[in-house]
Amino acid sequence: MHKRDSYEDIIQFPHHVSHKRKPMTQYQRAAQFSPFAALTGHHEAICETARLTEEKIQLDEDTKEILNKKLVLILENKKQRVPVKVTYFVQDLYKKGGSYQVYEGYLKEIDDINHEIIFEDKTKIKINNILDIQSTLFLNITWI
Repeated sequence: MHKRDSYEDIIQFPHHVSHKRKPMTQYQRAAQFSPFAALTGHHEAICETARLTEEKIQLDEDTKEILNKKLVLILENKKQRVPVKVTYFVQDLYKKGGSYQVYEGYLKEIDDINHEIIFEDKTKIKINNILDIQSTLFLNITWI
């Protein structure tokens, strides 16, 4: 065995302590050996890819006409404050497609310029995103 292999030439010296730097805490020293996350964000990316979206349903002209009639009827009776339930499409911010949401409230007005319906609580829904409108006003009406 060589002298260099056993460190006999330096083993008798005291442990070196720097006068320029503070010694590391045990936490800092342990952090040097913590696992490295090389794939940071990978799990989130997989979850985002797996998240499902729906395609927006394209309404035919007859269905659009029925929705228009429903909106007119609601506006004509808005003083009665009958709750309205609207099913509408919300475009996903990150992927193609989106999801259908349901909102229930009291219709205040229709904004013809921005093509939106506006509820009393100031919620706005684009008319071309509406899939269905339900209300007790429609109970005895057959839509042709």
